[in-house]
Amino acid sequence: MFTPSSHDVRRFFCEVFRKDRAHEILTPIEAMALDWVRQHPEYDEALTDVEAALARDYSVEGGQPNPFLHLAMHLSISEQVSIDSPRGIRAAYEALSNKLGQHDAQHEIMECLGEMIWKSQRSGLPPDGEAYIEAVRRRT
Repeated sequence: MFTPSSHDVRRFFCEVFRKDRAHEILTPIEAMALDWVRQHPEYDEALTDVEAALARDYSVEGGQPNPFLHLAMHLSISEQVSIDSPRGIRAAYEALSNKLGQHDAQHEIMECLGEMIWKSQRSGLPPDGEAYIEAVRRRT
């Protein structure tokens, strides 16, 4: 399994932003990421300078949201939905999207994903995909 560092994630999104501005060809995963970058123009400034992005501290204490974490969660959810993993996420996403729209549905799922990861980290147990899907279903 590939586990990118926070610097890898920041470089990836900055490169997607740069390639788009230069009208360069994107890989399929970059194109998927670009869809989310375009839906968050408020992050453009953070994406323009890779060195500044790498140096920036987005700690909770700093009080500013981490645009790279936000975009990475959007991308992760999009990938999960595209391959229906964990099983049932696609149907849960579609039901929530029908109710809220795609972007807002993703933000709701983000809350569930964050909670699942937090619980896994605190308990030392693997992420509970069933609990995650059930949390998403409860939001519909």
